[in-house]
Amino acid sequence: MVKEVTLRRMGGSLGATLPKEMVERLGVRAGEKLFAIETEKGVLLTAYDPRFSAAVEVYEEGNRRYRNALRELAK
Repeated sequence: MVKEVTLRRMGGSLGATLPKEMVERLGVRAGEKLFAIETEKGVLLTAYDPRFSAAVEVYEEGNRRYRNALRELAK
């Protein structure tokens, strides 16, 4: 879905208002945090945090590598 939004001054920043149908489809609410990621094609606005994803990958690798030791420690 492509929708045009207008930037508005909000204090010292600029803000954009998302259309109601887009907000409902994405399941986001007022006060939730989104991540603005600059890409070569523009700005991607997402609830997905790439830093968290990287941290999960590191955890999963450690969990695989030290699976037996972690089982013993859990006893």
